[in-house]
Amino acid sequence: MQTTRALDPIGLAAEPIIAIDHVNHYFGSGRLRKQVLFDITARIEPGEVVILMGPSGSGKTTLLTLIGALRSTQEGSLKLFQEELYKANNGRLVNLRRSIGYIFQAHNLLNALTSQQNVQMTLDLQPQLGSREKKLRALDMLDAVGLKDWANYYPSQLSGGQKQRVAIARALVGQPKIVLADEPTAALDKKSGREVVEIMRQLAQQQGSAVLLVTHDNRILDVADRILYMEDGYLKEMDRDRGSDMAGAFG
Repeated sequence: MQTTRALDPIGLAAEPIIAIDHVNHYFGSGRLRKQVLFDITARIEPGEVVILMGPSGSGKTTLLTLIGALRSTQEGSLKLFQEELYKANNGRLVNLRRSIGYIFQAHNLLNALTSQQNVQMTLDLQPQLGSREKKLRALDMLDAVGLKDWANYYPSQLSGGQKQRVAIARALVGQPKIVLADEPTAALDKKSGREVVEIMRQLAQQQGSAVLLVTHDNRILDVADRILYMEDGYLKEMDRDRGSDMAGAFG
């Protein structure tokens, strides 16, 4: 699948939603300081779905949290929507996070809330929406991930796969301009995993969003426009067949 670069209303090529230039990252300090990311450079365009692969400990999650403005950029340039994250203050980072949908391996649902309430909490950041509109959107998104009949169930009453689908619905319900997903299909069967990734792709195409998926799941590689591979803190692009082989090796 080849993505045509998105155009703005006057027909000029749109700027990338995510632009990373020569980013390095370190953990620790002094003699214990260790470099974990090396000269990372990448672009993700509007409407593009990119899969990030690589063995455990290679730096994938660190990069994901940097892009998600959950860590501070230490060296290099990292821009979201053409806004620089390097040296950005905390208030600016918090504001940028509101345009990002996060899906982590741990579903992080609130046990005191129902499925519908967990999904709806994302929309509470959009004060222009009324309470009825928020509820309807949450229910529609639960329906999209196959959980309409489980809207009033609490996390303790759901299977692991159902919890993950609620977390995916929560991330997507606000129609974010960036979706960052860390192993979103790990707890799902083939059919369910395929369905939720297709929802992400539809969002990317319809809303001009950028989707970055960290995965070992070679069943969904064909959904991606591009596949990136990370090892020992270095990032490179790879072809789809090679990505499938690598997923089998460390998945």
